[in-house]
Amino acid sequence: MNISPFIARRIVFNRQKSFSRFIIRLATTATAISVAAMILTLAFVNGFQDAISQKIFSFWGHVRVQQYEAGMGEGDEQPLYSNSEVVDIIKKIPGVNTVQGYATKYAVMENNKDIEGVLIKGVDAQYNFSKIAPFLKHGRWISFTEDAYSREIVISQQNADALKLKLNDEASFYFISSAENRANLRKLKVVGIYKTGIEEYDKLYAIGDMRLIRRMNDWDSTQIGGYEVFLNDYKNMDSVNYALYGVLPERWTSRTIKDVYPNIFDWLNVQDVNRNVIFIIMSVVAVINLITCLLILVLERTRMTGILKALGSTDWTIQKIFLNQASVIALRGVVYGVVAGLGIALLQKYTGFIKLDEAAYYVSEAPVTIVWWHTVLVAAATIIVCYLSLLLPTFLVKKVDPVKAIRFN
Repeated sequence: MNISPFIARRIVFNRQKSFSRFIIRLATTATAISVAAMILTLAFVNGFQDAISQKIFSFWGHVRVQQYEAGMGEGDEQPLYSNSEVVDIIKKIPGVNTVQGYATKYAVMENNKDIEGVLIKGVDAQYNFSKIAPFLKHGRWISFTEDAYSREIVISQQNADALKLKLNDEASFYFISSAENRANLRKLKVVGIYKTGIEEYDKLYAIGDMRLIRRMNDWDSTQIGGYEVFLNDYKNMDSVNYALYGVLPERWTSRTIKDVYPNIFDWLNVQDVNRNVIFIIMSVVAVINLITCLLILVLERTRMTGILKALGSTDWTIQKIFLNQASVIALRGVVYGVVAGLGIALLQKYTGFIKLDEAAYYVSEAPVTIVWWHTVLVAAATIIVCYLSLLLPTFLVKKVDPVKAIRFN
């Protein structure tokens, strides 16, 4: 019989009330809480980053292609001619899913003498609204006419509330013409109201007909502001952006959406720091907790250690008793932690019981993304780190004098 696992199981699974039993339960609970906290941290950070990123990508794509000049900002596009050959070349780059034209122009939106500055994003009849469909809260997207430009507009919930606009209301839009040094007025009908939850978008953007932008910019019917490129996987943004340099015409350039809105993505990257801090704290708590637990168990079993030594057991045999005991505690704690962590994460995913301030966090509910290999890695790493750290307190066994230990009470 292998004596070490046998004695360890008798101690761990002893149902009699004792101080050892209390310490074992306390250590198991602390380990479970640490593991659950790490799993939940990963699920919430991954979910948060994915949710915010997808909102940005859905609205603007992953890569933006335009004729870029230094110092050019939103609404300052240099017109480029729509080029079907270039579009076909872009689509052939691995990872590219969709290429769509757009144009933007600043305007002042006015209703009952209240005004708001907006950047109208002009799209055409081929625009795929399905990517931004989840953001539409009321009404519909604009419809396109055969001849003239559509006199319909979709505005954000934030601007609708600020100007007291409802569906089917008419609002005045003033487009500033630098060439003519005057404002061109257009009356547009509000047919839809959207809300992304990202203040930078909701406060600024409205969606209209690209032909209106062409008319206000005095462009011809083949000119656009640029292309937005949607990818199959956002992780390929940088590689696709690099590949575009070799296929774009002269004076055309491309930028990832991370380069266009660096402040939002920098803020998202800060969440990685928060995640790492929580990981370090929880790992330290779990390790210190198990080491302390094992130290107490070793000291409490001093008399047993002395008797086993007197009977001829080696130090390593006795060390294995405590290592097996601690391993069972760590394993049970990890299992309970994984079950608790995944349980809470799945509960949040399907019920959304944890609410957030959308104005501050861009989402109304805490988003959850469970990556299964992350969970396996947390569980495996916790078991390995705990086992290695548990070797230290078992060396106390070598210090035990059998004669003194047997008399120990």
